[in-house]
Amino acid sequence: MSQPNIEVTHFLDEQNHPLRLEIELLRNTILNAHPDLIENIKWNAPNYSFLQMDRITLRIQPPTQLQLIFHRGSKVQEQPPTKLIEDTSGLLIWKTNDRAVATFKNTSDIEKNKSHLIQWVKDWINHDVKKPLQ
Repeated sequence: MSQPNIEVTHFLDEQNHPLRLEIELLRNTILNAHPDLIENIKWNAPNYSFLQMDRITLRIQPPTQLQLIFHRGSKVQEQPPTKLIEDTSGLLIWKTNDRAVATFKNTSDIEKNKSHLIQWVKDWINHDVKKPLQ
């Protein structure tokens, strides 16, 4: 399991966000899903990188919802012919074949979709390494 970054915790403490418990639940779920993720602050939000490449960002604004953005960094890359991962839940909204967004409004949203979330994180990161994580 990756450890939460203390700088991210301090950043979030300063935000006084109304969904702070949900943010912590998402942070822990993401970090538990893949042992090699590194948490930092980027784009004024918690961000998760793998092999020094940004892959998942937790959008905390507006304060009425949380969004997980699955991406391949800030630079536009050649689009893959199909979506990078499968989503049997239908919860991911695809912006492009290499960028998807999941929206959560409360703890219940996160808890009932936790298994999907864990699978998305594993699949998204494993797409880069082409070696499944057990």
